[in-house]
Amino acid sequence: MTLGLRIAVLMTLPPLMWAGNAVVGRLMVGQVPPLALNALRWLIAGALLAPLAMRVFKDGAAIRASWLYLLAIGTLGVGSFNALQYLALQTSTPLNVTLIFASGPLWMLVVGAVAFSERATRRQALGALLSLAGVATVVSRGAWAQVAQVQFVTGDAIMLVGVLGWAVYSWLLVRPPPSMRPPQRPDWDWAAFLFVQALFGLIAAGGAAVLEQAFVAPPPIDWSRPGVWAALGFVAVGPSIIAYRCWALGVAAAGPAVAAFFANLSPLFTALLSTWLLHEWPRPYHAVAFALIVAGIAVSMPAKPR
Repeated sequence: MTLGLRIAVLMTLPPLMWAGNAVVGRLMVGQVPPLALNALRWLIAGALLAPLAMRVFKDGAAIRASWLYLLAIGTLGVGSFNALQYLALQTSTPLNVTLIFASGPLWMLVVGAVAFSERATRRQALGALLSLAGVATVVSRGAWAQVAQVQFVTGDAIMLVGVLGWAVYSWLLVRPPPSMRPPQRPDWDWAAFLFVQALFGLIAAGGAAVLEQAFVAPPPIDWSRPGVWAALGFVAVGPSIIAYRCWALGVAAAGPAVAAFFANLSPLFTALLSTWLLHEWPRPYHAVAFALIVAGIAVSMPAKPR
């Protein structure tokens, strides 16, 4: 497998997992409180990662040296982004949520320019326009006149905050402090690094879930429903472990600005999953949207991925 194809595969799996996560999050509205769903998701994911990552407890000095950085990426990538997404799905739709997430390339470029002095190239700007055109095609169902009629609600604003946090998280992955760069970087594999993020992220996620129970008092979870267990299993493995592993590899290989373009596949996958769940066949505008999104990805990809 060539390097370019490997990057494409790595960066296609996360938006597929995230699309499923959005649909499942919407299905769990009224069954599992959003902040509790996020905390349970990462509690299960952490338990699954623990057997592969127990070595991190031998690196107490490394954790203490980088605790502020680990707390930041854990809070942004684990504790807040997913919680905000589930919270947004209480009032917004999976398609609107993934549409906003697909605006990630623009926010990634903004964060890179403001916080990391990274200037966007013309190829990246053109790729963003093409990919967002594909997103607009999905949302409008091929009728561009309907784009202006998309109704944004409170959940959409919440999701926008989450996307901004995700952009900062992605940049922090490739711009860590000296203590997390070679040769000082701890000898952690992907499972250990994700496990540490989950541990620090659960501080914020667990605290938010406790506050939710204290001040919102949502209905109790009905654990007798098989769908609840199936949903928790999926969000703990697919969007958490598989998607995060592939995203980290893709960001490291191609850079956060380039990798962010693949997030534009999420609305397309969301539309396809929605039509599949409703027993509807894809329509011609899905093919048009897919072509535009792929074109945006192809244009944004550098000739020699780094």
